[in-house]
Amino acid sequence: MDGEDKKSQRQRLLLKQLEAQRYISLDEVASRFAVTQQTARRDIMELEARGNLRRLHGGAMISNSIEPSELRSRRIRNAQAKERIGARVADLVKDGASLFLDTGTTCEAVARALVRRRNLRVVSYSLRIAAYLSEVTDFTVAVPGGFVRQVDGGIFQEQSQASFITDFKFDLAILSVSGIDHDGDLGDDDQAEVETVRSAMKRSQKVLLAVDSSKFGHRGLVNLGSLSDVDFLVSDAPLSRTIKTAVSKGRLTFHQAS
Repeated sequence: MDGEDKKSQRQRLLLKQLEAQRYISLDEVASRFAVTQQTARRDIMELEARGNLRRLHGGAMISNSIEPSELRSRRIRNAQAKERIGARVADLVKDGASLFLDTGTTCEAVARALVRRRNLRVVSYSLRIAAYLSEVTDFTVAVPGGFVRQVDGGIFQEQSQASFITDFKFDLAILSVSGIDHDGDLGDDDQAEVETVRSAMKRSQKVLLAVDSSKFGHRGLVNLGSLSDVDFLVSDAPLSRTIKTAVSKGRLTFHQAS
């Protein structure tokens, strides 16, 4: 009974810590709670089975970085702007191109616009995007194996997806982010997603960032990179003066969706 009480207390404190920092490594769990790595791993597995967290290679992260209600709100919020952004992005994609396409509501809008292109080869970890494109086009579509995240159809596995991405080379990586701060730094809210997108950016000849203007001036939890890593920026509104300054330091071209 005492052991069960200690375990319950330890797991409760582990979740509290995870809520504060969103990711925790296996080593940190073992050190913080003075247990073996085997015990730390069992705690993480039990909490994952209850839906409290998601296991990653070498640690765990909070189960859903985006609440389902928030994602539903995002699908409605700025929907017309995202459709315009998607159409502008499709203008910049050449027939026959090989693409990495990120997950999220803006990239879903991009996927809908890409149907007018021909012979695309698309890699995405969004099951929604993959299912849509495979149903309405004859594109070649590839997804990693793993578990489907219910909130947005993202596919994740315990070990990093970066190894899956490194098997490909892309003409263009199309991504979106949770925020672009005034220094031009790109941020997202999921560490596993950031790792995957970074890998895709490295494997791409060009990088395109598609974001609606509500993302400007916001800071994501996990740093992805900066505007200096991007070749094309597509948004629905003119850039603010601070973002213009950050853009001028890089190599990118700005395209406003009309």
